[in-house]
Amino acid sequence: MTCRTNPEEEYCLLCRQMESLLDGEEDWVSVTANAAALLYGALPDINWVGFYRVKGGELLLGPFEGKPACVHIPLGKGVCGTAAFKGTVLLVPDVHRFSGHIACDSASASELAIPLRGKGKVIGVLDIDSPVRERFQRRDADSLQKIADIVSAHCVRSMEGT
Repeated sequence: MTCRTNPEEEYCLLCRQMESLLDGEEDWVSVTANAAALLYGALPDINWVGFYRVKGGELLLGPFEGKPACVHIPLGKGVCGTAAFKGTVLLVPDVHRFSGHIACDSASASELAIPLRGKGKVIGVLDIDSPVRERFQRRDADSLQKIADIVSAHCVRSMEGT
């Protein structure tokens, strides 16, 4: 997704690629590992993309692409913990202006955190960081929510099987 001429078409293609990549897969680690790799390779101006899952009242680091990250994030803390606690997408144009931002990578300037849902509750978070301020727009959040929904569906199936 290096061309930004028609982002809506690019996101539609990315959704189809994600569906195809995850087709038939129900293991949480495999699903999120391949999803992180696909997004990291497809999205421009990204320095980190990965998943956190809700476990024991906190977010626990899952598969990701980028520099090492925070392993444990309390619900309600930082961008991801706040998104999970509130159950809402957080689009942060400048992480340095977000009260309580947890800086895992000092190069990150903007962030998008999208809760993963299953059976009526938040089960994890898709987190995407960029070294570019204001990298993410509402269109990105809306389109990546569709991708998060695809991942969530596969993660729920994995959780049912355990």
